[in-house]
Amino acid sequence: MEGAPKKVLIVTYYWPPAGGPGVQRWLKFAKYLPDFGIHPVVYIPENPHYPLLDEALCADVPQNITVLKGKIVEPYGLASVFSRNKTKKISSGLIPSNRKQSFLERLFLWVRGNLFIPDARVLWVKPSVRRLAAYIEKEGIDTVITSGPPHSLHLIGLKLKQTRPVRWIADFRDPWTTIGYHDKLKLSGYAARRHKILEATVLNTADLVVVTSQTTKTEFQALTATPIEVITNGYDVEKIVRPPLDEGFTVAHIGSLLSGRNPVHLWESLAELRRDEPGFKDAFSLKLVGAVSPDVLNTIEQSGLADCLDLKGYLPHEEAVQAQRSSQVLLLIEIDAPETRSIIPGKLFEYMVSERPILALGPDGSDFAALLTETNTGRFFRYDEKEAMKDQLLQYFRQYQQGKLQSFPVGLQRYSRKSLTGQLAQLLR
Repeated sequence: MEGAPKKVLIVTYYWPPAGGPGVQRWLKFAKYLPDFGIHPVVYIPENPHYPLLDEALCADVPQNITVLKGKIVEPYGLASVFSRNKTKKISSGLIPSNRKQSFLERLFLWVRGNLFIPDARVLWVKPSVRRLAAYIEKEGIDTVITSGPPHSLHLIGLKLKQTRPVRWIADFRDPWTTIGYHDKLKLSGYAARRHKILEATVLNTADLVVVTSQTTKTEFQALTATPIEVITNGYDVEKIVRPPLDEGFTVAHIGSLLSGRNPVHLWESLAELRRDEPGFKDAFSLKLVGAVSPDVLNTIEQSGLADCLDLKGYLPHEEAVQAQRSSQVLLLIEIDAPETRSIIPGKLFEYMVSERPILALGPDGSDFAALLTETNTGRFFRYDEKEAMKDQLLQYFRQYQQGKLQSFPVGLQRYSRKSLTGQLAQLLR
């Protein structure tokens, strides 16, 4: 029928009731694509092993889209029979340092890295290709999008592209072989080469690659001549009543704090301010929302901050946003390694619209450092810039004492989820 919306097949693993940042990108794209004349057909696992759950997100699933489900076999489900807690931590990214790994943890990592390539969802590829090939032919769909990680989903797109006359777009929310935890998977030489081969095959077979940062685009351009577009993550208009600010000087981190995100100099700076700055000790608390690595907790305790730690654990998205907006200062911490320069955490954009100042740490050349400056939402520091970050914290504290602590963002509209979906819609025409 003339004027009917264009159907686009979207293959994604994370979908409500999954919690965490991975679910937000395509949930929001699916929400706004119908406004641009595109009907999303979202294909998800029927029985997934999600490390985090947020049932409240089910209410955000748009009613005017099509959701298809296919059964999946996942080794995490089998492994959890032996150690549910350990497999849940590993599947959510909380990988202990080598010296603290138990035998079971070392075994799980070896199996994960060497027997399931590229990841533990690879057994979903063949049955999904069979299901989707028939659906594509029946519905006349000519565009397929796969979103990773898990990067095994790109193999679904690869097989469909090789057997059907479709346009395939590979969306990388994170890099593949340069992602921070890749070198912790105890890969054999064969497994490491296999990852590289699959990555190159996906990049060179897709019709278009979409990434979330300029650095990832630059890295991929060295591997492929396939066109690459940058569409960052963003923020949505949250229908959440803005809570009152915390009375105390709360410095908060929202999201997982992995072992690699452990800024020792930041913890030391906060401990020194508690000791030396009048009023700081009585006002300050460190609020952590989300899973926190034992390594990070040990360092915080060793720095003398245990008595002011407010450990919230994982909170549903709406509660996490409230905790964020009530805090005085927000921490953004990325792993201090060159390969994470391309990572722009999804929570950054929610941070930006909270009107709370952001203190960010990461490797030199991080893509999100420029975003903070461009939007006037915070300050970026390298891990080793102890005195500079300490001075900034002191400035924030004195502004807090004067009742003047606030950020004044500029140019945020371009990062709204609807605006970003408009960019995507242009690519789908």
